[in-house]
Amino acid sequence: MSKILIIEDEAAIRRVLSKILSEESDTYSVEDAEDGIQGLEKIKNNDYDLVLCDIKMPKMDGVEVLEAVKKIKPEIPMVMISGHGDMETAIQTMRLGAFDYISKPPDLNRLLNTVRNALDRKQLVVENKILKKKVSKNYEMIGESEPINRIKLMIEKVAETEARVLITGPNGTGKELVAHQLHEKSQRASFPLIEVNCAAIPSELIESELFGHVKGAFTSAVKDRAGKFEAADKGTIFLDEIGDMSLSAQAKVLRALQENMITRVGADKDIKVDVRVIAATNKDLKKEIAEGRFREDLYHRLAVILISVPSLNDRRDDIPLLISHFTEKIASEQGNAVKHFSKEAVKLLQEYDWTGNIRELRNVVERLIILGGNEISETDVQLFASK
Repeated sequence: MSKILIIEDEAAIRRVLSKILSEESDTYSVEDAEDGIQGLEKIKNNDYDLVLCDIKMPKMDGVEVLEAVKKIKPEIPMVMISGHGDMETAIQTMRLGAFDYISKPPDLNRLLNTVRNALDRKQLVVENKILKKKVSKNYEMIGESEPINRIKLMIEKVAETEARVLITGPNGTGKELVAHQLHEKSQRASFPLIEVNCAAIPSELIESELFGHVKGAFTSAVKDRAGKFEAADKGTIFLDEIGDMSLSAQAKVLRALQENMITRVGADKDIKVDVRVIAATNKDLKKEIAEGRFREDLYHRLAVILISVPSLNDRRDDIPLLISHFTEKIASEQGNAVKHFSKEAVKLLQEYDWTGNIRELRNVVERLIILGGNEISETDVQLFASK
């Protein structure tokens, strides 16, 4: 059921709009208010999917209502109703965040189309929020051990700043989770987080991937293409496995960090970008610098904040929590009942040497859920989780 509020001081127009919308669909629940103050009070106390608001009203006009609603409930689409001489004001309301405007007397088709479009937009906003929450849950950091609590505290302190972060640690420890947490808790969270796996892109393509190219820059460049830095504008770019990046690409990344400027491959023109850079590596970058494979000036630009993610062997106290988390997640993905691990099974898994870290633990938990009994026992672990 879609809840619609009509704020209109003329009783005749209020009645007409209510009648049209109520007859259009059984799923529309229509309420009205006779002035801006009454309408705003209703919006504060109820959740509406759409508000139709007149521009010229006594006590509080439509522009004031719009500005107030955008502060308290910005997700509600507002459609403004403009009289004959209000066109300039109607256009101004669009700049202030109104979804659309309709003129008096309302054209039936335009009114119904605008209402449908606004309700679809509201639905998309809600779905987007739900998806973001799901994604955010996927990147939750599980654990209460001292090393993990230390990282969580660092994330809280660093996320709101613009400082660049270098995340180090072995493969499978959860460096990507740290990057996602830093982005989600930052001022840039409403803008994109663009991930680039520098190890997965061939060295001859990395520059084009990061900075884009112009048509004709190389044989397969049939049209202009923006790179990852442009896609991440106002957001965050996560350069995973940066230790595998070629020296020529490193030089361009350094320039992007120093001057906030990039140049597409084959272009003469510079493009300004506003991007926060988070990088991660499983390599010892100081050793790479000594051997001439990584630029020292780039290292110092990136490593404003250093976060070292511990291996699973260094945080064995978190294994019971991780097992419980993965068990619930796998059951949810596969649509099965949650299986439980016996204390002996958990204890045995805590004693293992986890060379593949959390990634390996997740695979082992999934294997035990598929192959083990209703309760995962110590015997199941010995049979199916042997190294």
